[in-house]
Amino acid sequence: MPSTIIECALNGPWTQSAQPLIPTTISECVAQGIACAQAGASIIHVHPYDDRTGKQRDDWQIYARIIEGIRTRIDVPVYPTIPLGHQGESCLSAVARYEATAQLAARGLLELAAVDPGSVNFTFADGHEGFVYANPETHTLHGLSLSRQYGFKPCYAIYEPGFLRAGAALHARVAGAPSPLYRFMFSSHFLFGYPPEEYGLESFLRLRAACAPACAWMTSGLGVDVTPLIPLTVQRGGHVRVGLEDAPLGSIRTNVEWVTHAVRTIERAGGSVASVLEMRELLACGPAAVPPTDP
Repeated sequence: MPSTIIECALNGPWTQSAQPLIPTTISECVAQGIACAQAGASIIHVHPYDDRTGKQRDDWQIYARIIEGIRTRIDVPVYPTIPLGHQGESCLSAVARYEATAQLAARGLLELAAVDPGSVNFTFADGHEGFVYANPETHTLHGLSLSRQYGFKPCYAIYEPGFLRAGAALHARVAGAPSPLYRFMFSSHFLFGYPPEEYGLESFLRLRAACAPACAWMTSGLGVDVTPLIPLTVQRGGHVRVGLEDAPLGSIRTNVEWVTHAVRTIERAGGSVASVLEMRELLACGPAAVPPTDP
């Protein structure tokens, strides 16, 4: 049985009003990223925030300070998000959405990056007004082209089964792009895809076997506790993402507690937790150089 990779998603876009324990400042993100890596996470995912407003700010220089701050203390890859395509009345282009990714990759700071292969309605289970997360084909192909250019591994968030089929087909159009990591997204808070039930995971795995049988996969989600799916994930050779981006809103567990809980659950299921070196071997990732950023 291969080792199980743990990714920790530190914060997400929620703001502290919805998820009070998330880190938002650079120093908080650095400290929690280091602590989660020390606890067993071999991948860190983060969203950048503006210290003044407390809201997400997709600035590559903020990312660079977080990534360098973590990686000067511990060797663990840290990767960015991509902003929503629609922001107020404006619609971002593919180049604008992937600007931070391109800047970080050009500086040798990325081993992985988010590239999502489809669009989805975020409908809230509690009746709050939802929104559309839009990823046109041209945006996904641009992200995959950057992946090919710079060699980082694309991380697909698979919100619906069709994302898996589309993701495999779009990847095939970009010859030379590294094979994606498929993250199967479950939720209790939102009404996309499947709830955190084994039948949903089995459904994803059957489709993966048909579309992308050689690609690595991970159990994750938003507004969800994926703990019930960890034993089957370990048994079937998958990996796990936890953290306050993914956890039910209002979580009383910290990021480190989510990681340590995942470690215990993996080990109780008979698995072992992958080191960063093992993660790189399993995902065919190479260590990124960390040159100084521009002043």
